[in-house]
Amino acid sequence: MYPQQIIDALRHVRYPGTGKDLIESGMLEDDIRISGFEVSFSLIFPKDNDPFMKSVVKASEVALQTYVDPNVAARIHTKFVKQNPSTLNAQPSTIKAKHIIAIHSGKGGVGKSTVAANLAVALAQRGCAVGLLDADIHGPSIPKMFQCEDARPYSVEEGGRTLIEPIEQYGVRMLSIGFFVDPSQAVIWRGGMASNAIKQLIEDAHWGELDYFLIDLPPGTSDIHLTLINELQLSGAVVVTTPQPVALVDARKGVEMFRNEKVNVPILGLIENMSWFTPAELPENKYYIFGKDGGKALAEELNVPLLGQIPLVQSIREGGDAGTPVALQVGHPAAAAFDRIADNLLNARE
Repeated sequence: MYPQQIIDALRHVRYPGTGKDLIESGMLEDDIRISGFEVSFSLIFPKDNDPFMKSVVKASEVALQTYVDPNVAARIHTKFVKQNPSTLNAQPSTIKAKHIIAIHSGKGGVGKSTVAANLAVALAQRGCAVGLLDADIHGPSIPKMFQCEDARPYSVEEGGRTLIEPIEQYGVRMLSIGFFVDPSQAVIWRGGMASNAIKQLIEDAHWGELDYFLIDLPPGTSDIHLTLINELQLSGAVVVTTPQPVALVDARKGVEMFRNEKVNVPILGLIENMSWFTPAELPENKYYIFGKDGGKALAEELNVPLLGQIPLVQSIREGGDAGTPVALQVGHPAAAAFDRIADNLLNARE
C-alpha cells in the first residue's frame, strides 16, 4: 500500500456536515503511516462532540477495505478544531522569491542534480539572488557538488523565530538533508517523515529575498512532490531527461504530472542531458551514445520549450565530483550549455 491509495479511498467518504468528501473537506491530517496491511491516520472534526464522528470513522474503514484491500486494518485517530477544516493547511509560505522552479526527472541517473547545481550557479553569475533546496531526501548530492559536505547550518533569530541559516557557496544559498545526517548512513524514512523534513527546510529557514528558488526534486513522483506543490506556489517546472527512449517514457510522465488539472504547474521547458559524447582530444566530434535528439523530439511533441542540450563531457562530471560546478568556468565550452539554458530560462520568465 501507499498513501495515495488511502487518499483516493477516502474520497468516497462524505462528511454529512458539508456534503463534501473527506479530502475535499480538508479533514485528513498529514500523518498517514503504513506498515504491511496496517494503516493509521487522523481525521479532523470541527468539534469534539461531532454527531457524525462515529459514522464517518466507520465509513472510512469500509472504504479502505473496499477500495484498497479487504485485509486492511485501520487505526483512525480523531482530532478537533474550531476552524473550518478546509483552511487548516492554508498557511502562507515564508519563501520570498520572484520565481519558484522545480527541477524534475522521471527517473534517476539522468543528471538532474548536476543540471540543478550548474543552473543555480549560472543564474547567480548573472546577478540573480538564488536559493537551492535539495529535496532528494534519500539521495542528497547537492552538498558534494558544492564542496560543502562538512558544512553545518546554524540557527538565527528573525522576527521572534529561530530559523536555519542556509549554507552559501558560489553565490547560491542552499539547504539539504545531507547537512544534517551522517553521509555514510542511508536515510530510511517513511513518506510522512520525509515530507515533514522538507517542510521544515522550507518554512523554518532564513532564505531571505530571492530572485530564483530552485528545488532539486527526487526522481519520479512521491509524497514529497505533492507536499511541495501544496506548500509552495510554483512558478513552473523544468524536466530533465536523456535522449534514451527509456528515459523519455518517464520524462513524459513527469510532464503529464505537472499538467494534471489537480496540479496545474506550468512546464517552463525540457532539458536534454547527455545529448552526445565529445572527447576532450576531439572537441568537434559528437557521438550519440544514448540516441539523437530524443529530448528535442519529445519537447516538440508535447509542445514545450527545449531549454537546451547538454553534452556528455568529462569536465562536467569532474566538476560535480570535485564540488566545483563547470558553470563556474566562464568561457568553458561545457559551461556554455548551462549559460544558454540560464538565458533561456530568464527569457521565459520575463
